[in-house]
Amino acid sequence: MKILVSFLLGSLMLPAFARQKITVARDGSGNYTNVQAAFDAIPLNNKEPVTVYIKNGIYKEKLHLDSSKNFVTLMGEDKSGTILTYDDHTGKVSPKGDTINTRSSWSFMIRADNFSAMNITFQNDAGFTAGQAVAVESDGDQAVFKNCRFIGNQDILFTNNERSRQYYENCYIEGTTDFIFGSSTVWFEQCHIHSKKNSHVTAASTPKEHEFGYIFNDCLLTGDTSVHNASLGRPWRPYASVVYIHCFIGPHIRPEGWSNWNNSDNYKTTRYAEYKNYGPSADPAKRVNWSRQLTDEEVKRYTLKNVFGNWDPLK
Repeated sequence: MKILVSFLLGSLMLPAFARQKITVARDGSGNYTNVQAAFDAIPLNNKEPVTVYIKNGIYKEKLHLDSSKNFVTLMGEDKSGTILTYDDHTGKVSPKGDTINTRSSWSFMIRADNFSAMNITFQNDAGFTAGQAVAVESDGDQAVFKNCRFIGNQDILFTNNERSRQYYENCYIEGTTDFIFGSSTVWFEQCHIHSKKNSHVTAASTPKEHEFGYIFNDCLLTGDTSVHNASLGRPWRPYASVVYIHCFIGPHIRPEGWSNWNNSDNYKTTRYAEYKNYGPSADPAKRVNWSRQLTDEEVKRYTLKNVFGNWDPLK
């Protein structure tokens, strides 16, 4: 009964046109026992909404959603109980004999457009000392994640496409170094961002011609008790754009806020800004002089309409 109620309630959250459903269950009670089999069943050049409902369980698979398999929604039974995980990391040798690097370390590669996910944990469990180990590489346009968890250590969430627009709401994201990184335009709404090391939350590589990069709105930033010198971000490329608006900044963040990436020149063109953040490490007077505080007028530019243009992630 609990599973049925959860499924029915979840169905109410889907668009009315989402009719086709595939169920994945490790115990054999669904259409498939693994997630990749469900993805493989979706036709190439898909144009119809498909919901893949995943019952609780740990699914250790290296997942790939092809670029032609658009309009897919993943729905977990429970965000803490539905876990998609793998353990590739830099330096590991793949079954094909290749050496894994950051761009091939993903547990889940999403190349499709119009993808959405809710109530799921995405994880890379390679370990604290494994180096770069991506949980999700999200490359498609118009991606939405709600009530999801991103668990791991270094380089957990890779938003790796400058043409990609992504929206995260009520998500928990944890990691050590550069654990949110890439070139996409991304809005984080009421997310919990947790640092597990004295390192960097973001490593944005926003293109110069893009006005917006990462926007954290009304988010909560916390850290392990051992963390006391983390930064809000460092610029992977020149013109990196990261903005924190109305966010709680915990004591784990260094007073100066940001890092210049080992004294490279990237920081000279960064677009790092904040607006009315609060908490132990939110004092604007202590920030580096190459970051800025937005004015009341400037912050009005930060709307979903301005950031995403003709795409409304809330519809």
